[in-house]
Amino acid sequence: MKPVLLLDVVGLTPRQVQADVTPHLAALAARGGMSPMAAVLPAVTCSAQATMLTGALPSAHGAVGNGWCDPASRDVALWRQSNHLVGGEKVYEAARRLDPSFTCAKLFWWWNMGAAVDRSITPRPFYFADGAKQVAIYSTPPEFGEAQEQRHGAFPFFDFWGPKAGLPSSRWIADVTIATMEEHRPTLTMAYLPHLDYDHQRFGPTDPRSVQALREIDGVVGDLVGAADRHGAETIVVSEYGIRDVSRPVHINRALRDAGLLAARPTPKGDVLDTFASRAFAVADHQVAHVYCQDEAATAAARELLEGLPGVAAVLDQDGKREAGLDHPNAGTLVALSDPDAWFTYYYWSDPAGEPDFARTVDIHRKPGYDPVEMFVDPDLKVPALRMARRLAQKKLGMRYLMDVIPLDASLIKGSHGLIPEDPVDGPIWLSSMPVDGDLDGSGAVPMTSVKERVLAALGR
Repeated sequence: MKPVLLLDVVGLTPRQVQADVTPHLAALAARGGMSPMAAVLPAVTCSAQATMLTGALPSAHGAVGNGWCDPASRDVALWRQSNHLVGGEKVYEAARRLDPSFTCAKLFWWWNMGAAVDRSITPRPFYFADGAKQVAIYSTPPEFGEAQEQRHGAFPFFDFWGPKAGLPSSRWIADVTIATMEEHRPTLTMAYLPHLDYDHQRFGPTDPRSVQALREIDGVVGDLVGAADRHGAETIVVSEYGIRDVSRPVHINRALRDAGLLAARPTPKGDVLDTFASRAFAVADHQVAHVYCQDEAATAAARELLEGLPGVAAVLDQDGKREAGLDHPNAGTLVALSDPDAWFTYYYWSDPAGEPDFARTVDIHRKPGYDPVEMFVDPDLKVPALRMARRLAQKKLGMRYLMDVIPLDASLIKGSHGLIPEDPVDGPIWLSSMPVDGDLDGSGAVPMTSVKERVLAALGR
């Protein structure tokens, strides 16, 4: 098999590949080929990656979003990492079936834990009994990750997500990718570069800071393409979605609670969503929200409410989910889609007395929905550095603490995603060192469901 480097440059669109801003990406497109890629609904990381890995839609592989409510336990969980949660044969499983000598390194792509690959690294903190958390990576085999951190330093976890999120995390992943290709020579090397996700959501995709982020990630891609060329590998660049400008948050759970459909359990540290007592609640995920309803009456009431809620463009029932490729047991009873300039918050309380203690922290697992506001430090804090220093001092002294520096002003967010774009050039991308071969869809885009077979074809060149 011919070696292949598969790069997931999150948030990159065909419209953004321009010689004066992204010269390395433009040169790669000129050398090989570039096409829009048809997005799947929801156009979010975990769903898109599962589709690219398996060639299936969410209705088959089950990754209906970045998170969902488990049908049996009623637990809401986002950013799960087990490869076994995704149904269907993955591209690396198919490649090894075709050639037992095939090897794969999977670096920060999602659905990484337990994947049938030879080497992998994914973010995975340690959670201790006293409530403390220590940032860390998880790798297969363990000594592979240890060797990378010895060589490149500790993974810059706080540059991967949170108010500091920026280039250093993508740079670290790229450096590890280059070293892995040089030292281990995998047949397929997969790397995930999240840099564009941050400022594009903070400020919108056309803000000068977002354009600078494009220049920065282009330089990283240039280094990776150079390493692939030295390795004799083809390079394929994909993305999961395009990010669009937004101007208004939609507080979908607050509306459900005000209507008496959502229930929250009061605790000494704020209200906690009660998925058993709620007749309807939403798992908000960017511009898509899965709405879980207890019975037909709750479904009818939630649908009527949401269809009249400003900022909601559509509410999909079972037929709508089937048409969209989302009819899986993990999906909500209803699926709400926002207007193009809007997005859904997870907030389910209105009274400040009910604010849960995790609301002002970076906590991707306790919040029952995605919270992009975690990329900001609260502008109302007079001296945020002092607050953070005090919290770090408490940590060093072994005290319990909350790094409560995140704002609750959803209007800060200026970019989002999740919907199918009106113009394919504003959606995900297929770009490679090879011509664009194979069938395209009716809009002239590469189907996301064809990525698996296209990667296998590149390996077989």
